[in-house]
Amino acid sequence: MTNLIATFFYIGHLRPAPGTWGSFAALPAAMVLYALGGPWLVVIGVFASYGLGLWATIEETRGKVNHDPSEIVIDEVCGQWIALLPVLFGAAKNGVAILDLWPGWIAAFVLFRLFDITKLGPIGWADRKDNATGVMLDDVIAGVFAAIGVMFLAALYHVALV
Repeated sequence: MTNLIATFFYIGHLRPAPGTWGSFAALPAAMVLYALGGPWLVVIGVFASYGLGLWATIEETRGKVNHDPSEIVIDEVCGQWIALLPVLFGAAKNGVAILDLWPGWIAAFVLFRLFDITKLGPIGWADRKDNATGVMLDDVIAGVFAAIGVMFLAALYHVALV
């Protein structure tokens, strides 16, 4: 059960770049959650993926030297969902289909991957914790940075149109 969660239904075993595959798999999963319960269900998904991901990561890395194996991608799912929140809440607030905001989806994906890969500032600090909390937390912070970037880009886009 913990491997199923940690690898997000075994997506983490795809190669190359399992983290990118995990982030990509988070997109249709967010669509399903949104369709079932709107943006607040995705928020619940963020908290659930963090809690379950922390537990699964602890169990999957227990007694191992590597505390952040590449096949664990539930952290990318959690962070990617955070990055998408401005898009999802924006769609809900304006009564538009979530795919009508496709530039936001692309921005959320690209920015999240950029922050997750480069590990700038507090993202790198969290990553260096070398434990399950660090595994999850670096992606949460990368998701927050990406969400801020998505809001900034959206604001620029809307200012340019006015």
